[in-house]
Amino acid sequence: MNPESEKKEIDELLDAIFSKYGHDFRHYARASLERRIRLFFAKSECSTIPELTDKLLKNESFFRALIMNFSIPVTELFRDPNVYQSLRENVVPLLKTHPFIKIWHAGCATGEEAYSLAILLKEEGLYDRATIFVTDFNDHALEKARSGIYTSEQIKVGTYNYGAAGGHHSFSDYYRAKYNAVAIDSSLRKNMTFANYNLVTDGVFGEMHLILCRNVLIYFDRELQNRVLDLFSNSLILGGFLCLGSKESIRFSTINTAFNDVDRRARIFRKTV
Repeated sequence: MNPESEKKEIDELLDAIFSKYGHDFRHYARASLERRIRLFFAKSECSTIPELTDKLLKNESFFRALIMNFSIPVTELFRDPNVYQSLRENVVPLLKTHPFIKIWHAGCATGEEAYSLAILLKEEGLYDRATIFVTDFNDHALEKARSGIYTSEQIKVGTYNYGAAGGHHSFSDYYRAKYNAVAIDSSLRKNMTFANYNLVTDGVFGEMHLILCRNVLIYFDRELQNRVLDLFSNSLILGGFLCLGSKESIRFSTINTAFNDVDRRARIFRKTV
């Protein structure tokens, strides 16, 4: 297919999805998005992109399959241990000065990092005064997060990461093994609220003391990155913290002057204005 023709047809597909379902993928990083559309197209039994578009508009379950293909739930328990160590050392002491704290874990994928944060808060005596909002636009991933059930291999990785992150106890204190699966202790869900939320189309989610959105912005183009970062800034209290992924930054964004670095390597920033 002619590259220009394909680009036009993909543009029309994305416009149609937005008009029909309200999901806006038009400002996702283009190369990654097109690659995922091609992969989905190859499995779709459609012969052309317009035929794929028509099927998506007429069959919502088919559209949901595409949503799962667009979502990239790559994560693990205590992923990037240095980040959790930095949160413990640089953010938790200031969170402790508040009688109650509100935390938003945006783009939670299958929930491993949200539970990691809950464990950290519990060890620091903060969990009982915290409300944690755990959101994603992928309902399948969100249901997995809500269940808190993972494989033994995932727990093995998490155990290593937990130790590297400066965990205070045995990681086995936080889960129960059964057959070939492992369930995270249900007490860690007590103060969690799971909800479908779309960073591209939904509004301000305030007033948060800490927002974590790690390895999500890398899939957006610059315009959408700025829009979402502005959303985060408006959803934080003055003095609140923002934690991004290892390849993400606010340095060249529209909110850069409103934040100071807390830990540049861990991508933790604090709102100052």
